[in-house]
Amino acid sequence: MRAQRATGAPSTGTRVVRRVVGPDGEQGMTTAEYAVGTVAACGFAGVLFKLLTSDSVVRMLKDIVERALTIAF
Repeated sequence: MRAQRATGAPSTGTRVVRRVVGPDGEQGMTTAEYAVGTVAACGFAGVLFKLLTSDSVVRMLKDIVERALTIAF
């Protein structure tokens, strides 16, 4: 990232305004990109929830916990 002098800034002024610009000129995500990212995260969370609450996964996790609690020390 490189800093650029803001256009119209005085060359001898005491205050210099700078902005950070990425190598390709983009400054950040737009609202549409945030919306797509949010929808993707919610979709992934929904799939993960359905997977972890399915009968087979719940049964497998329950078996693992029961085996861990019944191990003789």
